[in-house]
Amino acid sequence: MSRYILAIDQGTTSSRAIVFDDTARICGLGQQEFRQHFPDNGWVEHDADEIWTSTLAVCRQALEAAGVRARDVRACGITNQRETTVLWDRQTGEPVHRAIVWQDRRTAAACARLKEAGHEDMVQARTGLLIDPYFSATKLQWLLDNVPGARERARAGELAFGTVDSWLLYKLTAGRSHLTDASNASRTLLFNIHEQAWDDELLTLFDVPRALLPEVRDNASDFGSIDDDLLGAPIPVGGMVGDQQGALFGQACFEPGMTKSTYGTGCFLMLNLGESPVLSRHRLLTTVGYRLNGRTCYALEGSIFVAGAAVQWLRDALHLIENAGDTQAMAESLPDNAGVYLVPAFTGLGAPYWDPDARGALFGLTRDTGIQQIVRAALEAVCYQTRDLLEAIGDDAIAPTQLRVDGGMVANDWLCQFLADALQLPVTRPPVIETTALGAAWLAGLQCGLFESLDELRRLAGRGEDFSPKVAAAQADEWHTGWLEAVSKVRSS
Repeated sequence: MSRYILAIDQGTTSSRAIVFDDTARICGLGQQEFRQHFPDNGWVEHDADEIWTSTLAVCRQALEAAGVRARDVRACGITNQRETTVLWDRQTGEPVHRAIVWQDRRTAAACARLKEAGHEDMVQARTGLLIDPYFSATKLQWLLDNVPGARERARAGELAFGTVDSWLLYKLTAGRSHLTDASNASRTLLFNIHEQAWDDELLTLFDVPRALLPEVRDNASDFGSIDDDLLGAPIPVGGMVGDQQGALFGQACFEPGMTKSTYGTGCFLMLNLGESPVLSRHRLLTTVGYRLNGRTCYALEGSIFVAGAAVQWLRDALHLIENAGDTQAMAESLPDNAGVYLVPAFTGLGAPYWDPDARGALFGLTRDTGIQQIVRAALEAVCYQTRDLLEAIGDDAIAPTQLRVDGGMVANDWLCQFLADALQLPVTRPPVIETTALGAAWLAGLQCGLFESLDELRRLAGRGEDFSPKVAAAQADEWHTGWLEAVSKVRSS
């Protein structure tokens, strides 16, 4: 039997595909960027057809790079940018509008009205989420209200809604499958995470016809097969999962209390809650981590708006570095931060502060402050924000005893070590850093029988590289106190 799995990793700025074998080895990869559209202030859109064509192209690239034919691939898994909203014609498969991206803020006023009307407690109790433009429901409502004829066609069953996973699956199966998975459904504001079903009261609140919605399945399930005209042979789609939940699964965080943090443009930290959801007192998000064999594993999630974006700012706006790799040597050249703190609240502060009006600032500058201190302060800020999240998560649910990390930033050894010091926790970097795609591949592998159990996946995950705290807790607390003082000065209230 074939031992290859094709993983589609459809992200916010690029589409990627990776061919894995049954040992989690990467055999081939394809990647293609696509255009970002900004039609108005705070609006972000993608061409859904370009998402599709770029995804198909990278699947072909990955298979070619691996030297593998479609008929040699056992299954396909899909992971995707979450919350991004697509509305299309069921018969023609044509989108009725560009996709509205998770970053889009056009529905902020609508969300504010819903909160002022007192709906947020009910919404959070059922969905684990907050009323915010980030999620899909108000984006879909906007499409129905602003695309001519869309609401009437939706009620007549002529249109289909989906997040990017559903859209890609529909196209890959030539319109035969209109499905989603529990992790992506849990990001829409329309899905009751306790009943694991679309919620009629939420559909009424957001004025969304039920006829639009995909069927929700487990993360490892029969989602249909890729049409044989696309890649040369049919490939069963056996796994679908939102990108951050994919990383949780790919990091083998299968037990309550296990925690992963992904460091990309922003940072997403997710803790496994097990089968008992916990509503946060710190405005963190309760979400579906994954659902297997009808059993739901919940997760608590906190997001940092600026992580790798701070390094991009150093490079592109301040021209202090030429590339991200320069930051490690600069940080290592200093014995300490010399009292310099950067609060990178360029677009406000995320969890646990939720202060959209906060703005970034540098503190502690002296005549001796140079480029190295500012660069180090940017890296340290990522670690301090992670500590803020972990303290909130510990107060809400479970205090983690280890942090598993992934994403582009963790190639920096200094960052991983400082993270361990600042958190006073062991930090583990996995041997395979493509954890999001790996999670999708593993789910597909479970469905097709290539893998038998989570225990087998734990063994495949390997040990990774460990970073243990090297400074005393009192030192870490002193650093964090300085950070909290800096944050207090940029808060809007």
